[in-house]
Amino acid sequence: MTDPLGQSQILPYLAGLSKHGYVFTILSFEKKERYAAQKHIIESFVANAGIEWIPMSFTKTPPLLSKFYDVIRMKRKAFALHREKKFDMVHCRSYIAADIGLKMKKKFGTKFFFDMRGFWADEKKDGGAWKDNHPVFKRVYSYYKRKEAEYLQDADHIISLTEAGKKEMETWVAYNPATPVTVIPCCADMSHFTLTSSEQKLAARKKLSIGNDKLVISYLGSIGSWYMLDEMLELFAIIRKSYSNAFFLFITHSEVNFIRKKAGEYSIAIEDMLITEASREEVPFFIKASDINISFIKPVYSKLSSSPTKLGEVLSTGIPVIVNRGVGDVELIVKQTDSGLVLKDFSTETMEEVVKQISDLVKLDAGNIREKARDIFDLDRGISLYERAYHKLFS
Repeated sequence: MTDPLGQSQILPYLAGLSKHGYVFTILSFEKKERYAAQKHIIESFVANAGIEWIPMSFTKTPPLLSKFYDVIRMKRKAFALHREKKFDMVHCRSYIAADIGLKMKKKFGTKFFFDMRGFWADEKKDGGAWKDNHPVFKRVYSYYKRKEAEYLQDADHIISLTEAGKKEMETWVAYNPATPVTVIPCCADMSHFTLTSSEQKLAARKKLSIGNDKLVISYLGSIGSWYMLDEMLELFAIIRKSYSNAFFLFITHSEVNFIRKKAGEYSIAIEDMLITEASREEVPFFIKASDINISFIKPVYSKLSSSPTKLGEVLSTGIPVIVNRGVGDVELIVKQTDSGLVLKDFSTETMEEVVKQISDLVKLDAGNIREKARDIFDLDRGISLYERAYHKLFS
């Protein structure tokens, strides 16, 4: 819960569902440093929402085996909590939690709500964390693909982040057509990510010491694994050839020196970029310094099920985007919302074509982008879809 995603993609939904009469106990694992820094914020939030929070600490060593130990700890704690509270349902976010939820269904008869989030085992494989040529990780991958089949067969309801992921899932042998599947993308709190005004853009640039004459290209979020830093830097370098005033703003907690070193490989000067961290409260303000936001994600198999949180947040502010195809429903969404450009590939020719369209891109109506995005990403819509799924399950 102390991670940024916990505060944007878990707690707001549960707070909204609590208003519909559902009573929650959250069992979560927390990183030591984040827990120390954010504990009081989460405790205050859950207290106001009438939610009970049971935080547990991660075990770090030995690698891999420590994760299995944490699963055992989670199972014991979940079973003990059930004996005390007699849960009606276990809402399981991703695969590790689903393993506990399925066990609880079989032992206690609780409803098993599988909030799949994505193709987790395939993400680990595609991202290189579980290498095919490593015998241990190869077995771990096979184990979780078998477990994935069990989750799909025995779930009482499934949540997919994307229509593309749902469509792919429906081709799997393990998929049970009798099990309802609801598609809910990673939504955005549109009262937090508000429409960008010219005054706010100027204020954000002043705060960040970015000149008002700059064409600001921004990137929001982590660097590494799925996020294609080289390709984004290459595009920016090409943009600089046509727009000498182009400026690259990174809003990220990732390593500054790593990004600067990579930028140097594309002859991007330090004075033409800014790399800054931002809290959840600061992100909407900082992103409003942008003219365009870019995000390139590896278009691998597992990303069919991916719904980038940043997309809904950026579009809520009305800022146009440049993205790539092959990632969940991103291409479809950008076209539906008339909010930007979609790269078909990462060739120099394609990037040069994109640069030719920048003058039109920055003229897109921010209010129109936001209103069209509301129909897809509004947090209240996400809460309503969850409530409908809950109601169907309990009815």
